[in-house]
Amino acid sequence: MSDTALSINLNKIALLRNSREGDYPSPVEFGRLCIEAGCHGITVHPRPDQRHIRPDDVYNLAELCREYSSIEFNVEGNPFAGEIGDYPGFLKLVEETRPDQVTLVPDNDDQLTSDHGFNLKVDGDRIRPIIQRLHVQGIRVSLFMDPDPEQIALARDVGANRIELYTGPYAWAYERNDPELEDLFLRYDEAAKSAQNIGLGVNAGHDLNLENLPKFLSIPDILEVSIGHAFTADSLLLGMNNCVKAYLNIVQARS
Repeated sequence: MSDTALSINLNKIALLRNSREGDYPSPVEFGRLCIEAGCHGITVHPRPDQRHIRPDDVYNLAELCREYSSIEFNVEGNPFAGEIGDYPGFLKLVEETRPDQVTLVPDNDDQLTSDHGFNLKVDGDRIRPIIQRLHVQGIRVSLFMDPDPEQIALARDVGANRIELYTGPYAWAYERNDPELEDLFLRYDEAAKSAQNIGLGVNAGHDLNLENLPKFLSIPDILEVSIGHAFTADSLLLGMNNCVKAYLNIVQARS
């Protein structure tokens, strides 16, 4: 089995920062704490309304990650989000910061959070040249996808390197002890294997936490999980250093 990388999403640290003036808590400093505690990567999801991560955070965190040769920087977002006010547009932002990975997500500007994967039958022709453009910059591209093998095959066809399985439905079923959890889990398992069988790497993220992550990582060869909301909440109870180590214990036990 491949090692599973733990990437910490700092959006909720930025949301807390934005509730007051100034830069406390600083996403950069908390990112450094996570890195020093042993995480493998940093994730951010800048949105045009700048409700949490701001463009300056992306530039500053890119610099932080470059200080550590083994740390990957992952920037998520809507590839079609253009310039709005002092938001420079998603593609400009990632081309100027050159993250290791860009995860393209089908958000619109009004969404509270990401809640579905791409429909590539609709968006594939628009996404293909964007992926090519990012590849020219040397950036690995992942697409946010539902556990649908037909759509996942299209992700390969438009040139993606990886997919990120949208795990919200799994997390909600797990929390409710839904009787359909096992059937849903099998859908994710089959989707991951279908992606791997056609040469795509598989990441996962959304509402994964200390309780539901071990079961999900029984799916072989998940390359990366990104944890944000739950990580921030767990850090209030455990402390950030201990929280990183708690998640690392899970990903290392399943690798």
